[in-house]
Amino acid sequence: MTEHPQPTQSTAAAAHDAWRVARREAVTSATGNLSLVETRWFPAGTTAQEAGITAEAERSAARAEGRGDRVTVTELQRRDLTTGEPEYGIRVWDADSAAIRAFDGTATFDYDPAWVIEAEFTPVASDRTIPFEHIRDAGLTRDLVVPGDIAFERDGERFTLSAFDDDGQLLLVFGDPTNRATDGTQSYGAGRFLFVPRDAGAFGEAGRVTLDFNRAFVPPCGFSAQYNCPMPPAQNRLPWPILAGERLPEFRDGFDIYTV
Repeated sequence: MTEHPQPTQSTAAAAHDAWRVARREAVTSATGNLSLVETRWFPAGTTAQEAGITAEAERSAARAEGRGDRVTVTELQRRDLTTGEPEYGIRVWDADSAAIRAFDGTATFDYDPAWVIEAEFTPVASDRTIPFEHIRDAGLTRDLVVPGDIAFERDGERFTLSAFDDDGQLLLVFGDPTNRATDGTQSYGAGRFLFVPRDAGAFGEAGRVTLDFNRAFVPPCGFSAQYNCPMPPAQNRLPWPILAGERLPEFRDGFDIYTV
């Protein structure tokens, strides 16, 4: 694994500011979190071909209605939680969604180097999975591949976290007391996400990793109710308030993603 020099606090803070700008650009983009206006799953037995035909029909309808320049239709797939059979669906994205128009930014804690934590990644068998409850699955769980354990010590206590493989990146889903706070430290109630950087060639190898909680971010379901985000498993619920990273999306004029 390649060793990287540690940034100074000033350069780290500047990089954090650039990250915040990039995050705003990402969530407000044409297929960003705020633009997702519909997730539609087709009935059991629908084939991939039938789903593709429906998706193309939706694209044609958007073009015919003069919305083709701002509406994007994508296809998606998952497995039925009961039968294990593939399910197909579509997502509709609107670059001029009500959520984008009402978005006022994401409240974020100030940069704090104390929340940059060095940890160790230990790979495990490639077939190990951990059940993750998802926010829209009524208490049922989906097994996600967890390629290794992430361990660190803080305040004399050792913690071992599970980050799953999100298209070639380690994604940590974690919770902490800020999720339940009722003051200015409140963060998104279902937990937050954090990517754990690794050099491409060292993704599955043992070695040091950095948990920069200043880069913790609100999951997609905090920007659109059309997402089905995983929730933190028990081992990823940390005992101290993590006063770093994104807190909550903010909207003007009382806009609520759950009443759109």
